Amino acid sequence: MAAAGTQFAVREYGAHSEVPLVLLTHLGANLDSWDPAVVDALALDRRLIAIDYRGVGASAGVVADTFDAMAADVIAVLGALEYERIDLFGLSMGGMVAQALLGQAPELVERVVLAGTGPQHGPGLKAMTGVAIRGTVRAALTRRDPKQLLFFTRSAAGRAAASAYLRRLTERNRNRDSSVTPAVFRAQLRAVNRWGDAAAPSAPLWSSPTLLIHGEEDRMVPVVNAHALLALLPDSSLATFPDSGHGVVFQHSTAVTDAIRQFLTR
Repeated sequence: MAAAGTQFAVREYGAHSEVPLVLLTHLGANLDSWDPAVVDALALDRRLIAIDYRGVGASAGVVADTFDAMAADVIAVLGALEYERIDLFGLSMGGMVAQALLGQAPELVERVVLAGTGPQHGPGLKAMTGVAIRGTVRAALTRRDPKQLLFFTRSAAGRAAASAYLRRLTERNRNRDSSVTPAVFRAQLRAVNRWGDAAAPSAPLWSSPTLLIHGEEDRMVPVVNAHALLALLPDSSLATFPDSGHGVVFQHSTAVTDAIRQFLTR
């Protein structure tokens, strides 16, 4: 898909719907990082549009290191697709991109789902870089996938959920996306640090319906961020899940997608 002077990788799921649901993914992720259990459930009654950020996966160009730039690219892609109204699902870092998009083009969005994310200057967000790097190093030393350590709790339920999630990520065996490079990871961590360094919002972020989802044991984006967002979004509701970390959407895919589908039903 050509937009904003470059080529973006876009993947669409589900039947046509007048208002599609746009998926914005997490730190260090590409199109294949979307859990099939989540995508398949949400695509039952909606058109889904997943977008690789500039320089990520099969998208061309140099990866952006600010969420404002990433949001501007998403808006350009949606313009090229000729969508005038969307719903938005931002996961982790994607939730920060979603907030930046709301600041740039609020008229484009009808409803928003924000999962495992936080506002500018959110509590503990500047520590996210250290958590991510330590988790990645520990995973390498123990020959595990970093997502096991960063997204899930150490409980029996958390370990089982991690194994099931990683198995699901291997289900797609055709048209796989290009791998995410270390340069992408570094640039996106800079964007997170800038987000954490920014001044805290002094006014409501958004006045239309918003659903917040968070794991109560999230080490990457502490759950206090969800409560901070709740105060900044006057028409919002919050669902938290015990014994769940940053991968709450993957660990509780059935409950989460049921809640999202109900929330998005007009």
